[in-house]
Amino acid sequence: MKYLLLLFLLLCSVNSVAQTTGPMRGSLVVVGGGLRDADILHRFAELAGGHDAPIVVIPTAGGAETYNQYWEGLQQFKQAGFTNLTLIHTYDPEVADTDAFAAPIRNAQGVWFPGGRQWRLADSYLNTKVHDALTDLLERDGVIGGSSAGATILGSYLARGDSGGNTIMMGDHEEGFGFIQNIAIDQHLLRRNRQFDLLEIINAKPELLGIGLDEDTAIVVQGDLFEVIGQSYAVIYDHDHILDSGGQFYFLEPGDEFNLRTRQAYRPQEVLRPFDRVIETNP
Repeated sequence: MKYLLLLFLLLCSVNSVAQTTGPMRGSLVVVGGGLRDADILHRFAELAGGHDAPIVVIPTAGGAETYNQYWEGLQQFKQAGFTNLTLIHTYDPEVADTDAFAAPIRNAQGVWFPGGRQWRLADSYLNTKVHDALTDLLERDGVIGGSSAGATILGSYLARGDSGGNTIMMGDHEEGFGFIQNIAIDQHLLRRNRQFDLLEIINAKPELLGIGLDEDTAIVVQGDLFEVIGQSYAVIYDHDHILDSGGQFYFLEPGDEFNLRTRQAYRPQEVLRPFDRVIETNP
């Protein structure tokens, strides 16, 4: 009996480690790149408390030598009506690990990471006071958003994180910020014909949930639930659930919802069961 109890506890522990979970508090807006739909930014503003809320933009993934308040990437936010923007940037993790540098995040209600290469964000901010401040932002019900590289860094496994090129799925950087645990996030999915690429990661690490996002499309994550918004599709890769047809991924459209913990997809008033292609009314 003692050994059976130990085995049960071990299995529970393994299952707990393998579970995909979102942030306990706060929100994430995770965009597949090519952001043109202003409604996605308006949702981000709403979650931050309005277009006048203090927002920090961190463009480090872009790789420019310097950034300042005149960076052209801020224009998209200004055109969407944001009025209280602060830009911070460094490639030096020692700078990022100071209270002074992280201070704007501690005074913000939202933070946004634009695109580029996600390994630059990992090198600069992972496990620094910036990372701590981002965690604290969520814990006080703030919002963190990101597009393209800024989307992938929000997960736990860093897809396309190799500093040698963005076609390498499992490279020399594999750790993201971990605001969603046990997940790998890819972007520009259909636009760049990447729909099969995440299978490499999911087959090598079957405990991970894979989410691919097409351009101009986002998931809004709150707790263990997310909603798809925007103009195209989010794609789910789950090693434990293969379609009857043999397909290894399936599509969610804007308005669809997904439970990260149970890995169950929903359409308003319906439960989607893509594995046997049955759609039932949600009681």
